Amino acid sequence: MKSIFVILSIVIFLFHSSSAQQQVKIMSYNLLGYPADSSIRVPYFRTIINAVNPDILVVCEITSRPAVNSFLKSIMNFNSVTYDSGRYIDGYDTDNAIFYNKEKFNFISNTPIKTSLRDISEFKITDKIYHDTLRIFMVHLKANLADSLLRAAEVDSLRKYTNNLPSGTNFIIAGDFNLYSANESAYKKLIKNNPADDGNFIDPLTMTGVWNNAAYSINHTQSTRTRSFGNGATGGLDDRFDMILNSNAVKNPGGIKFIPGTYTAYGNDGNHYNDSINKIPNSAVTQTIANALHYASDHLPVYASYEFGNPVILNVKLISEGMYIPASDKLSRKDTVIAYLRNVNAPFQIIDSAFSLNDTLNFNSSLYFRNTQTGNYFLTVKTFNTIETWSSSGIHYNTDSIMNYDFTVSNANAYGNNEVLRAARYCIYSGDINNDGFVNLEDILTTSNAANNFSAGYFKEDVNGNNLVELNDILTVYSNAGKFISKVTP
Repeated sequence: MKSIFVILSIVIFLFHSSSAQQQVKIMSYNLLGYPADSSIRVPYFRTIINAVNPDILVVCEITSRPAVNSFLKSIMNFNSVTYDSGRYIDGYDTDNAIFYNKEKFNFISNTPIKTSLRDISEFKITDKIYHDTLRIFMVHLKANLADSLLRAAEVDSLRKYTNNLPSGTNFIIAGDFNLYSANESAYKKLIKNNPADDGNFIDPLTMTGVWNNAAYSINHTQSTRTRSFGNGATGGLDDRFDMILNSNAVKNPGGIKFIPGTYTAYGNDGNHYNDSINKIPNSAVTQTIANALHYASDHLPVYASYEFGNPVILNVKLISEGMYIPASDKLSRKDTVIAYLRNVNAPFQIIDSAFSLNDTLNFNSSLYFRNTQTGNYFLTVKTFNTIETWSSSGIHYNTDSIMNYDFTVSNANAYGNNEVLRAARYCIYSGDINNDGFVNLEDILTTSNAANNFSAGYFKEDVNGNNLVELNDILTVYSNAGKFISKVTP
């Protein structure tokens, strides 16, 4: 008997581990008008890309499709043909581009969001294992401290778009924001959380006030230089222009999830305020990489890591009538719970499934769903020999949260009140031995035959879970058959 439960536990563990999350590194980089001076800068870019090894790279200040092809061939795929590039759109001024690991991702689309200045790019990708879709908004907002109103207007155009996305959509924003403080209107508009929409962004860092000060030196990304060359800005590292911000769905559990502590201004050790990144020493990177960062661009790249394939956990409490022991308020043993999420409209198609062992003391089963979008669904559950039981109505399933449903507190939580009260707990009816949705004569005969054969161990006819098919099991099945117990569905 014990070996059966060990096997079940191993199966459930392997089921969850076999689809473990995929960790992905996403990097954003201002390429400083690439391919200008490319013959000089290409080796430095190679050094940086090889060191960071991003799964996805989004860039701004790239000037043409040939430039994208050059960067892909000469830098991204210099050592191996691992990357591909997404659709390039030639817009106003310099443009944005995306490079991605083609073994891990499929590129879906590049949608330009028009502003009065540069386009904001919406790059949409999906991973090949879990088919999680991520939208990456790439921006290069208007430069100069005096142009804060123009930056705010660009963000207005973006928020009109993100505010209309469905709640729970996975998206991030990256790029060169040219923001100087948390008090700027553009920044406030980005992070503003409106009750009526889910279009705001969340900053992984807490940085109040003006950002050009030594207290924030570890997060500065511009400029990598103190002297002028190659059209880059000077002045040393003193501005946080380059950022990656997350949506609510990406911040919260389920689907695609930001990994806290991974946000990095690459190469910045916090000791180069108003200084060049390659001034010796640099404790964050080797001197070779510090030199590459210095000569490749006047901006540091920023990266963060994300997990794809995070399951959404639905905690369901339920009690099998036969296995419940009222005197000790526990189950006689663990049992396998099988659950389905179904469309709320006829014919109530199964959208996703999960299974788990329920706890004998708190009656909880943690169910891991991976293939369901945010929305309303019927929840149906059953165990080894119980009647299939439906939730009373469609439950709201949210891909960025941990949810709970309790069948034990009230029969109003079961469709058609299809539960039985035992002591102070509501239980799911036992006795559907053949899983046909009815407790009837066939179930009585099957249980009686097993009892006559003195069946001992893990048998579906063992309704009370004491490892022996006996009279008590027959009586439970007989009683429910006499009540014409069956599954109740919409």
